[in-house]
Amino acid sequence: MALDLASDVVDLTAAIVDVESVSGAEQRLADLVEDALRALPHLTVVRDGDAVVARTELGRAERIILAGHLDTVPLNGNLPSRVDGTRLYGCGTTDMKSGVAVQLRLAALLAEPSRDLTYVFYECEEIEAERNGLRRLAATRPDLLAGDFAVLLEPTGGLIEGGCQGTMRVEVTAAGERAHSARSWMGANAIHAAGEILDALRAYEPSRPVVDGLEYREGLNAVFVRGGVAGNVIPDECVVTVNYRFAPDKSPAEAEAHLRDVFAGFPVAVVDAAPAARPGMDHPAAVAFTAASGADVRAKLGWTDVARFAELGVPAVNYGPGEPTLAHTRDEYVELPLVTECERRLLAWLA
Repeated sequence: MALDLASDVVDLTAAIVDVESVSGAEQRLADLVEDALRALPHLTVVRDGDAVVARTELGRAERIILAGHLDTVPLNGNLPSRVDGTRLYGCGTTDMKSGVAVQLRLAALLAEPSRDLTYVFYECEEIEAERNGLRRLAATRPDLLAGDFAVLLEPTGGLIEGGCQGTMRVEVTAAGERAHSARSWMGANAIHAAGEILDALRAYEPSRPVVDGLEYREGLNAVFVRGGVAGNVIPDECVVTVNYRFAPDKSPAEAEAHLRDVFAGFPVAVVDAAPAARPGMDHPAAVAFTAASGADVRAKLGWTDVARFAELGVPAVNYGPGEPTLAHTRDEYVELPLVTECERRLLAWLA
């Protein structure tokens, strides 16, 4: 089998979807992508693990990066793909093989783009961050990711989603003193004391900051509660795990400081964190992209790999044909007219 980059983007999407590539098993698809790109004489191609990077070297004034992941979540009885009306159903149709198909079509069509282009196809986005191919490239081959502006073709329903929110999980601990439950007055119930933590969460009013002209909506929520020793013991500890989604006007350090203020009087331990990414919609390339595409722009209310580009100093947006609310579902599908429209808009910008 070979990927035919001269085929219609809809047919190419179906062909890619039918190559199973659950996280950690992307090699076959990466091989097909690499072979297809190496056949294009205007591109320089580098393989790193199951990531494939292809670049034009035309000496243009700007370099644009188009990135997408090759992996999907595990199958759920949703392969092979099938067409029903204007929809293509199948695992990865929306997240994000339709975006990958658009990338490959652009790579084939744009031998003389208006800006130099870097196409990045990488593995293991859907699982733990330590295995993420883009994370590895950022750490070991940042030269391959150098550019002026990046577009991550994650599913956005055909809208431009600027930047992304940061995320942080913390454990907030309420302390008590153990005692026999028959003599509870001799101890202090940590689960009861955790009520103050929950009160702080109930009273919290998330901010809605405007960053680079886009409004973000923050969120602070308990996601786990852990406490208790035995059915006849007053617990001496209760831990509430809290997830904070913060706008790109804050660094992780500022987000942590904010949470320590919210939960003043309780120990707060950071479990994990990922930085936000500013949308950079005032960058000339972003302005040109918005104008050429005609797509509406909104803030990205979630975390995506655009944050990895932001850490490298490359402003980035999310823009892809898939519908994000369908990602990872059994009945995942992509609207085929949106795939064609995505290809057309990016060509209008880069041709």
